[in-house]
Amino acid sequence: MTNESMAVRSARSPRGRARGGWPVPAGLITLSLIPVISGALRMTELAGGPVTMPATPALAAPLPLVLHILCVSAYSILGAFQFVPRLRRRTNGWHRRAGRLLAGCGVIAGLTGMWMALFQGRPEDGGLLLGFRLVFGTAMVVSIVLGFAAIRRRDVARHRAWMIRGYAIGMGAGTQALTQLPWILIVGVPGDLPRALLNGAAWVINLLVAEWVIRRVARPGDAPRAASLA
Repeated sequence: MTNESMAVRSARSPRGRARGGWPVPAGLITLSLIPVISGALRMTELAGGPVTMPATPALAAPLPLVLHILCVSAYSILGAFQFVPRLRRRTNGWHRRAGRLLAGCGVIAGLTGMWMALFQGRPEDGGLLLGFRLVFGTAMVVSIVLGFAAIRRRDVARHRAWMIRGYAIGMGAGTQALTQLPWILIVGVPGDLPRALLNGAAWVINLLVAEWVIRRVARPGDAPRAASLA
Protein backbone atom coordinates (compact mmCIF):
# COMPACT_ATOMS: atom_id res chain seq x y z
CA MET A 1 0.00 0.00 0.00
CA THR A 2 1.42 3.37 -1.02
CA ASN A 3 1.89 6.27 1.39
CA GLU A 4 -0.81 8.22 -0.47
CA SER A 5 -3.40 5.48 -0.14
CA MET A 6 -2.54 5.02 3.54
CA ALA A 7 -3.06 8.74 4.12
CA VAL A 8 -6.42 8.68 2.37
CA ARG A 9 -7.52 5.63 4.35
CA SER A 10 -6.41 7.24 7.61
CA ALA A 11 -8.26 10.46 6.80
CA ARG A 12 -11.44 8.50 6.06
CA SER A 13 -11.27 6.47 9.25
CA PRO A 14 -12.82 7.74 12.48
CA ARG A 15 -9.42 7.81 14.14
CA GLY A 16 -7.89 9.73 11.24
CA ARG A 17 -10.71 12.27 11.24
CA ALA A 18 -10.34 12.73 14.99
CA ARG A 19 -6.62 13.41 14.69
CA GLY A 20 -7.20 15.77 11.79
CA GLY A 21 -9.92 17.64 13.66
CA TRP A 22 -7.77 19.19 16.38
CA PRO A 23 -5.83 21.98 14.57
CA VAL A 24 -8.98 24.09 14.03
CA PRO A 25 -10.13 23.96 17.68
CA ALA A 26 -6.56 24.65 18.82
CA GLY A 27 -6.44 27.75 16.61
CA LEU A 28 -9.83 28.93 17.88
CA ILE A 29 -8.77 28.45 21.50
CA THR A 30 -5.62 30.44 20.81
CA LEU A 31 -7.67 33.25 19.29
CA SER A 32 -10.10 33.17 22.21
CA LEU A 33 -7.26 33.68 24.69
CA ILE A 34 -7.32 37.40 23.87
CA PRO A 35 -10.82 38.09 25.26
CA VAL A 36 -10.46 35.42 27.96
CA ILE A 37 -7.27 36.94 29.36
CA SER A 38 -8.73 40.45 29.14
CA GLY A 39 -11.82 39.24 30.98
CA ALA A 40 -9.72 37.55 33.66
CA LEU A 41 -7.78 40.78 34.25
CA ARG A 42 -11.04 42.71 34.54
CA MET A 43 -12.46 40.17 36.98
CA THR A 44 -9.28 40.42 39.04
CA GLU A 45 -9.73 44.17 39.12
CA LEU A 46 -13.36 43.83 40.22
CA ALA A 47 -12.26 41.50 43.01
CA GLY A 48 -9.98 44.22 44.40
CA GLY A 49 -6.81 43.34 42.53
CA PRO A 50 -4.48 45.70 40.66
CA VAL A 51 -5.98 47.93 37.96
CA THR A 52 -4.48 46.87 34.63
CA MET A 53 -7.35 47.52 32.20
CA PRO A 54 -8.68 50.82 30.79
CA ALA A 55 -11.44 52.44 32.82
CA THR A 56 -15.00 51.74 31.74
CA PRO A 57 -18.39 53.07 32.93
CA ALA A 58 -19.50 49.44 33.33
CA LEU A 59 -17.53 49.26 36.58
CA ALA A 60 -20.18 51.43 38.23
CA ALA A 61 -22.79 48.65 37.75
CA PRO A 62 -20.70 45.55 37.07
CA LEU A 63 -23.34 42.79 36.90
CA PRO A 64 -23.75 42.90 33.08
CA LEU A 65 -19.96 43.09 32.74
CA VAL A 66 -19.41 40.04 34.97
CA LEU A 67 -22.08 38.04 33.12
CA HIS A 68 -20.58 39.09 29.79
CA ILE A 69 -17.05 38.06 30.78
CA LEU A 70 -18.11 34.67 32.16
CA CYS A 71 -20.36 33.84 29.21
CA VAL A 72 -17.92 35.04 26.55
CA SER A 73 -15.12 32.98 28.10
CA ALA A 74 -17.26 29.84 28.25
CA TYR A 75 -18.67 30.45 24.75
CA SER A 76 -15.24 30.96 23.20
CA ILE A 77 -13.54 27.94 24.78
CA LEU A 78 -16.47 25.53 24.76
CA GLY A 79 -17.42 26.50 21.22
CA ALA A 80 -13.98 25.55 19.93
CA PHE A 81 -14.49 21.95 21.06
CA GLN A 82 -17.70 21.72 19.03
CA PHE A 83 -15.46 21.55 15.95
CA VAL A 84 -13.83 18.29 17.10
CA PRO A 85 -15.40 15.49 14.98
CA ARG A 86 -15.08 12.82 17.68
CA LEU A 87 -17.01 14.97 20.18
CA ARG A 88 -19.88 15.49 17.72
CA ARG A 89 -20.81 11.80 17.54
CA ARG A 90 -24.33 11.06 18.62
CA THR A 91 -23.25 8.11 20.77
CA ASN A 92 -21.03 10.41 22.80
CA GLY A 93 -23.74 12.90 23.80
CA TRP A 94 -21.20 15.57 24.67
CA HIS A 95 -21.98 17.72 21.63
CA ARG A 96 -25.66 18.00 22.53
CA ARG A 97 -25.13 18.73 26.23
CA ALA A 98 -22.37 21.23 25.57
CA GLY A 99 -24.42 22.82 22.78
CA ARG A 100 -27.24 23.68 25.15
CA LEU A 101 -24.85 25.40 27.54
CA LEU A 102 -23.10 27.03 24.60
CA ALA A 103 -26.36 28.46 23.24
CA GLY A 104 -27.29 29.93 26.62
CA CYS A 105 -23.88 31.48 27.12
CA GLY A 106 -23.89 32.91 23.60
CA VAL A 107 -27.29 34.55 23.99
CA ILE A 108 -26.37 36.06 27.36
CA ALA A 109 -23.02 37.26 25.99
CA GLY A 110 -24.73 38.94 23.05
CA LEU A 111 -27.47 40.58 25.13
CA THR A 112 -25.13 41.85 27.85
CA GLY A 113 -22.74 43.15 25.20
CA MET A 114 -25.52 45.18 23.60
CA TRP A 115 -26.72 46.38 27.02
CA MET A 116 -23.27 47.70 27.89
CA ALA A 117 -22.90 49.29 24.46
CA LEU A 118 -26.21 51.12 24.88
CA PHE A 119 -26.13 52.11 28.54
CA GLN A 120 -22.52 51.79 29.69
CA GLY A 121 -20.54 52.72 26.59
CA ARG A 122 -17.60 55.09 26.71
CA PRO A 123 -18.16 58.53 25.13
CA GLU A 124 -15.12 58.06 22.89
CA ASP A 125 -16.58 54.91 21.30
CA GLY A 126 -18.71 56.98 18.93
CA GLY A 127 -21.98 56.25 17.17
CA LEU A 128 -20.51 54.11 14.39
CA LEU A 129 -18.94 51.63 16.79
CA LEU A 130 -22.17 51.54 18.79
CA GLY A 131 -24.06 50.75 15.60
CA PHE A 132 -21.64 47.94 14.73
CA ARG A 133 -21.97 46.44 18.21
CA LEU A 134 -25.75 46.50 18.07
CA VAL A 135 -25.94 45.08 14.54
CA PHE A 136 -23.49 42.25 15.12
CA GLY A 137 -24.73 41.59 18.65
CA THR A 138 -28.26 41.19 17.30
CA ALA A 139 -26.97 38.99 14.47
CA MET A 140 -25.17 36.77 16.98
CA VAL A 141 -28.25 36.26 19.16
CA VAL A 142 -30.51 35.66 16.15
CA SER A 143 -28.04 33.16 14.67
CA ILE A 144 -27.97 31.14 17.89
CA VAL A 145 -31.75 31.17 18.21
CA LEU A 146 -32.19 30.10 14.58
CA GLY A 147 -29.58 27.37 15.05
CA PHE A 148 -31.36 26.06 18.12
CA ALA A 149 -34.72 26.15 16.34
CA ALA A 150 -33.22 24.28 13.37
CA ILE A 151 -31.93 21.39 15.46
CA ARG A 152 -35.32 21.13 17.15
CA ARG A 153 -36.66 20.47 13.64
CA ARG A 154 -33.74 18.05 13.12
CA ASP A 155 -32.42 20.25 10.32
CA VAL A 156 -28.75 19.55 10.94
CA ALA A 157 -27.38 21.51 7.99
CA ARG A 158 -29.10 24.78 8.95
CA HIS A 159 -28.33 24.20 12.62
CA ARG A 160 -24.65 23.85 11.87
CA ALA A 161 -24.61 26.86 9.55
CA TRP A 162 -26.33 29.22 12.00
CA MET A 163 -24.23 28.07 14.95
CA ILE A 164 -21.04 28.62 12.98
CA ARG A 165 -22.18 32.15 12.12
CA GLY A 166 -23.05 32.89 15.74
CA TYR A 167 -19.70 31.59 16.95
CA ALA A 168 -17.84 33.59 14.31
CA ILE A 169 -19.47 36.80 15.53
CA GLY A 170 -18.77 35.90 19.15
CA MET A 171 -15.08 35.50 18.33
CA GLY A 172 -14.92 39.07 17.03
CA ALA A 173 -12.97 40.38 20.02
CA GLY A 174 -10.02 38.13 19.24
CA THR A 175 -9.94 39.14 15.58
CA GLN A 176 -10.33 42.82 16.51
CA ALA A 177 -7.03 42.66 18.35
CA LEU A 178 -5.42 41.33 15.16
CA THR A 179 -6.98 43.96 12.90
CA GLN A 180 -5.92 46.79 15.20
CA LEU A 181 -2.36 45.58 15.82
CA PRO A 182 -0.90 46.58 12.41
CA TRP A 183 -2.53 50.02 12.69
CA ILE A 184 -1.09 50.52 16.18
CA LEU A 185 2.39 49.45 15.05
CA ILE A 186 2.40 51.65 11.94
CA VAL A 187 0.21 54.64 12.80
CA GLY A 188 -0.35 54.55 16.55
CA VAL A 189 -3.46 54.29 18.69
CA PRO A 190 -6.46 54.48 16.31
CA GLY A 191 -8.93 57.35 16.61
CA ASP A 192 -12.69 56.95 16.83
CA LEU A 193 -13.37 56.32 13.12
CA PRO A 194 -10.41 53.98 12.42
CA ARG A 195 -11.15 52.02 15.60
CA ALA A 196 -14.78 51.56 14.62
CA LEU A 197 -13.87 50.48 11.09
CA LEU A 198 -11.17 48.08 12.29
CA ASN A 199 -13.59 46.50 14.76
CA GLY A 200 -16.26 46.22 12.08
CA ALA A 201 -13.74 44.69 9.68
CA ALA A 202 -12.97 41.97 12.23
CA TRP A 203 -16.61 40.89 12.40
CA VAL A 204 -16.86 40.92 8.61
CA ILE A 205 -13.69 38.83 8.28
CA ASN A 206 -15.01 36.28 10.75
CA LEU A 207 -18.33 36.01 8.93
CA LEU A 208 -16.60 35.59 5.57
CA VAL A 209 -14.52 32.76 7.00
CA ALA A 210 -17.67 31.26 8.51
CA GLU A 211 -19.46 31.30 5.15
CA TRP A 212 -16.46 29.66 3.52
CA VAL A 213 -16.48 26.92 6.15
CA ILE A 214 -20.24 26.40 5.81
CA ARG A 215 -19.98 26.00 2.03
CA ARG A 216 -16.91 23.80 2.28
CA VAL A 217 -18.57 21.26 4.57
CA ALA A 218 -21.90 21.32 2.71
CA ARG A 219 -20.75 18.89 0.02
CA PRO A 220 -23.01 16.46 -1.85
CA GLY A 221 -23.52 13.38 0.27
CA ASP A 222 -22.59 15.22 3.45
CA ALA A 223 -26.15 15.47 4.83
CA PRO A 224 -26.53 11.78 5.81
CA ARG A 225 -23.20 11.85 7.65
CA ALA A 226 -24.05 15.18 9.28
CA ALA A 227 -27.34 13.78 10.58
CA SER A 228 -25.39 11.19 12.56
CA LEU A 229 -23.39 13.99 14.23
CA ALA A 230 -26.34 15.95 15.64
